[in-house]
Amino acid sequence: MLAIARERVAATVNKMLDAGLALWFASALASAALTIGPAQAQAQPPSFESFALPAGSAPHDVAPAPDGTVWYTAQAQGAVGRLDPRSGRIDRIALGAGSAPHGVIVGPDRAAWVTDGGQNAIVRIDPKTLAVTRFPLPKDRPDANLNTAVFDKQGHLWFTGQSGIYGELNPAQAHMRVFDAPRGRGPYGICVTPRGDLYFASLAGSYLGRIDPASGAAQVIEPPTSNQGARRVWSDSKGRVWVSEWNAGKVGVFDPVTHQWREWRLPGNDPHAYAIFVDDQDIVWLSEWSANSLVRFDPRAERFDVFALPRPHANVREMMGRPGEVWLSESGTDHLLLYRSRAADASGN
Repeated sequence: MLAIARERVAATVNKMLDAGLALWFASALASAALTIGPAQAQAQPPSFESFALPAGSAPHDVAPAPDGTVWYTAQAQGAVGRLDPRSGRIDRIALGAGSAPHGVIVGPDRAAWVTDGGQNAIVRIDPKTLAVTRFPLPKDRPDANLNTAVFDKQGHLWFTGQSGIYGELNPAQAHMRVFDAPRGRGPYGICVTPRGDLYFASLAGSYLGRIDPASGAAQVIEPPTSNQGARRVWSDSKGRVWVSEWNAGKVGVFDPVTHQWREWRLPGNDPHAYAIFVDDQDIVWLSEWSANSLVRFDPRAERFDVFALPRPHANVREMMGRPGEVWLSESGTDHLLLYRSRAADASGN
């Protein structure tokens, strides 16, 4: 039967060619290839690369560095790790007794800066010597439950604490200021805009806060959805502030120019948006816990794409990136995950 089918196809093609329809046939083949191509691309698994970490690391946050390495907090082990994706080598730096590091970022000095809730201190790890320097919070600010940090345009580090505080560290002078947050408990993610404006999200307080760096006062900005559980924040290139709304399962954006909000509910049943990252193309990336997925949101098209993560119960708590790369920390599986976002764009996703 297969041979007969092949003979029939060959005969049909010969007739088409004899009739002078070669151009039509070539066009039809090209059209078929275009029709099949996107369907195949969408069926292919996304371009994830996995990097196994030492067992029991429970990596909470992740931060790619300019030199190609990637820092992460091994929260369950009181340590910070540095992965070289090219060789697979991991440097592990113990932070001391009682350490429980939460967030990690790369500072303007290319050092890793850590919010260590266990030691109630900001910690710096030198990128060359791996030496550890601690900046403890004032004694009258115990148990801050330190969360996330960001550097402003002056080189000062601003941080949050879920117990109800946010603060500023001037590393050059080792001087620290700590402030009470509106509504008490809740400060979580924090970001800086291209203009240098500072914003933080309050998970328990369900608001976006804007910090006046001179006075330290915070202005409460209410999202449209009440009790939405604003968790993490990131600024795009235009200075708009994007928010992952954990309780509401939405992504929201606040425009400081117009003072207007917009919100979109993530796909799926009962979504929970945790981490958020805006890349250099102003594409918004989120980790969605209910579906164990990476979510891509294109604000221009108002379109979501959902990519299943390679392992169940990944529990991705933070994402950061470099051009063409999105890095995720799988706290539930002891892995770091790399998603090559440029490859996704090229395939039509």
